[in-house]
Amino acid sequence: MRFDKLGHTCVVGLQWGDEGKGKIVDAMVEHFDVVVRFSGGANAGHTIVFDGKKFALHQLPSGVLRDNVISIIGCGAVVDPAVLLGEVESLRQRRINVGDRLRISDRCQLVFPYHRRQDILAEKIAPPGGKIGTTARGSGPCYADKVSRRWGIRLCELYRPDQLRERLTSIVAHKNAYLAALYDDRDPFDPSAITDEYLAFAEQLRPFVCDVAVELAEHIREGRRILFEGAQGSLLDIDHGTYPFVTSASTGVGGVAGGAGVPPSTISSTIGVIKAYTTRVGEGPFPTELSDSIGNSIRERGKEFGTTTGRPRRCGWFDAVATSYAVTVAGPRYLALMHLDTLSGFDELKICIGYRRGKETLNNFPADAYTLAEVEPVYETLEGWREDLSECRRVKDLPPRARAYVKEIGRRVGVEVGIISVGPARDQTIYVKGGV
Repeated sequence: MRFDKLGHTCVVGLQWGDEGKGKIVDAMVEHFDVVVRFSGGANAGHTIVFDGKKFALHQLPSGVLRDNVISIIGCGAVVDPAVLLGEVESLRQRRINVGDRLRISDRCQLVFPYHRRQDILAEKIAPPGGKIGTTARGSGPCYADKVSRRWGIRLCELYRPDQLRERLTSIVAHKNAYLAALYDDRDPFDPSAITDEYLAFAEQLRPFVCDVAVELAEHIREGRRILFEGAQGSLLDIDHGTYPFVTSASTGVGGVAGGAGVPPSTISSTIGVIKAYTTRVGEGPFPTELSDSIGNSIRERGKEFGTTTGRPRRCGWFDAVATSYAVTVAGPRYLALMHLDTLSGFDELKICIGYRRGKETLNNFPADAYTLAEVEPVYETLEGWREDLSECRRVKDLPPRARAYVKEIGRRVGVEVGIISVGPARDQTIYVKGGV
């Protein structure tokens, strides 16, 4: 795999999130000049480990840990100023100064306290089977207000104080009435207090705010290489995911143009990130889920607990049907296969190669989430391996059965594996040259 041949590249998850995109962006970004988050908000969580230290990022792009890389938050993302500024300060305390390397689009929509409360209340009153399983960070309600046009507020509006106060007075009155009527919430928000809080945020954010589309166009003209970072997995995409159990944004490569402000032709390569098994957080169908000791073992070995919420992730065998659909939508040039080391020690491993629904066999990923909830997986079984992979640094260091498993995943989804991760650290990464 040659990074110098990739051009402007998008890193996108091909499962239900938590694939390890943060590590891959951090590993690849040394070959790029700019990294861009184009969607999502504080509901996303990317974990990066280097020098034995763990960094959990929610709003900031994963490239922010590299002191020679410009990190950009595009207009397709939603920004919670308190979370974002908290992350900047947390990094400063750990001797990582964001300084003038961070840019935030002046067109980003802002998350407000009423968005977070609405997120929590909506989940509380949801009927059985109606919960989405959100992170309660307010991103969904913020995106809904953005699309409504009437209630959304952009970052640039923070720099028009009189207009902001007027708009928030109207919006907060509406939100108070809405929350009281629908959720019997009797603790109204104070529009003046919110306005004062966000005007204070405005001054702290001012050094980072710019027209990102204009800046990116300049970087492209001057020959700088750009890495676009997806925030959540393709199967959580608002259009292509398991709707309604999805996030509220375009999570895949299709969201880059609008979410960053670049022409679609800018992207020349896509890296699809997958785990060697499958996980999911929150509600929604999950055909290969293992509610047994094997699933628990994968969870414990892989430390599968949410970066944002700490919730235990649901774990199951690798689903080639679901991943193949995500590949169809994303069109990756290479796969980055994560957590291969987690599967050491199992006598046999399974890959889902089809779905069975009654007497019917489905070879394609259904659009209807409720149909997906009714299917049973059809498995191919492979031999496992016992060896510890954490010290492997070349493909030939991997045991034959691990290599066979990697090769079969690539064959089943139709894309070559270009990167293999055998641990959380930067150096626990194998770059594949000449195939597995």
